Order: sequence, then structure tokens, then C-alpha cells
Amino acid sequence: MRILLAEDDAALAQRLAPLLEQAGYVVAVVADGRQAEEIGQTEDLQAAIVDLGLPGLDGLSVIERWRGNGRDFPVLVLTARGRWHDKLAGFDAGADDYLTKPFQADELVLRLRALIRRSRGHASPRLHCGPLQLDVNAGRFELDGHALPLSPQEFRLLSYFIHHSGQVIGRDRLGEQVFDGGHDPDSNALDVLLGRVRRKLGVELIQTVRGQGWRLAAP
Repeated sequence: MRILLAEDDAALAQRLAPLLEQAGYVVAVVADGRQAEEIGQTEDLQAAIVDLGLPGLDGLSVIERWRGNGRDFPVLVLTARGRWHDKLAGFDAGADDYLTKPFQADELVLRLRALIRRSRGHASPRLHCGPLQLDVNAGRFELDGHALPLSPQEFRLLSYFIHHSGQVIGRDRLGEQVFDGGHDPDSNALDVLLGRVRRKLGVELIQTVRGQGWRLAAP
């Protein structure tokens, strides 16, 4: 699933990006507020992590512009400003959660997972589709109660499907959520990946909707 990390501290961004990728996300990293705003306005993001002290355009203004244009993906504010009125300003701008520096990386991942889960209307940290289950907090899939081994790309694909269970997802949209560096619509990489995941599932959970894409639904 694709997220945005808008952080101008290069050392922190370089530390967080691999951790977020390991947690199952495709991460777009920017250090400038105007770049962050543009990505949030134009890309299909599942969430954004935004530092308030961005150059070019501050984080509060970035969030306000997103919300003003109807962009409703969850936003986690990441900042060294710990005073109450700073937090209040972040929530007033449209942020959904607030994490003050310094912080534990594991807490950031857990908060992000919870935000994405709740934004899709899932109250429980365990998502189900037939015999398939995702423990969101642990970042682990099970099939019929047994751990399902998945590569990072396979995990991203299946995670996006189960968060959007029952929805038809087109090729371009799915490719953007799975592949680092974008997806070539003329490539067969997505078909190969889908084939691998279907074989591991062994049941017809990922259904082809002719001319539209695919959906995850219990048989």
C-alpha cells in the first residue's frame, strides 16, 4: 500500500523509509512541503506522515490544502512541537493523529496501521475474508489458522486487497500500491504476482472481473 513520508530531516527519513517498507508499504519520500502537497493531491495514497516544519510550504498548510480539496486519506503528524496548542493546530488542520519526536519506530508503524485500518471502516485489528485473516498489528497473514508465507510484494498486494475487500480494483491502481518506483502498465509483472498469490491461497478468493480488474471476496 502506498504512503507518503514528508520529512525534511534527511537522517530521520533515511531511517524510517526502510522500516516502513519492511512493514509492507510503498513509500514516497519528500523533504519539501510543495512536493508533499502535489503528491497528496494527485496520487492514490493510503496515508501520509507529515512533519510540520517542512520548507517551501509548512505541514499545517499542506494538510489544510489536502482537506480543502477533499483528500481524505489519514494523516499522521510527526513533529518536535509538543505543546498543546501546536497539537490543536494540527488537528484543526485535519490531521488524524500526532506523534512527538523523539519516538519509537514501532509505535509509528502501529499508529499508521491503525489509522489506515480505521479509515477503511475496520474496527478490529484482525481483518477477515473467508479463511484468510490479516493481523494488522502484527503484520501477518493466516490462512485457515496457519501462517501464510509471503514476499514483500505479495504482502502488499494481499494487504491492499483485504483492506478493500469486495471492491473491484483496476490494474493501474493495484500496481501503484504494490511496486516500488511505479508500475509499467504494459508489463506482465502484476499478472505474475497475482498468479503466485493465488497459488499460495489455493482457494478462489481473488476474483477476476472481466474488463475491470480484480476483487477479494469469500467464495
